Amino acid sequence: MEFDVNTLRSAATVVSFVTFIGILMWAYSRRNRADFEEAANLPFEQD
Repeated sequence: MEFDVNTLRSAATVVSFVTFIGILMWAYSRRNRADFEEAANLPFEQD
């Protein structure tokens, strides 16, 4: 089996897409919601 540049480009694209989908799933998961809401409100909590 011989690999060329186009095969490596295709593999990099697939890996990047899977990583992107994984980040989306992590960012929108329900168990992280409280942490993200707390972080979003930090600028408004001033003494």
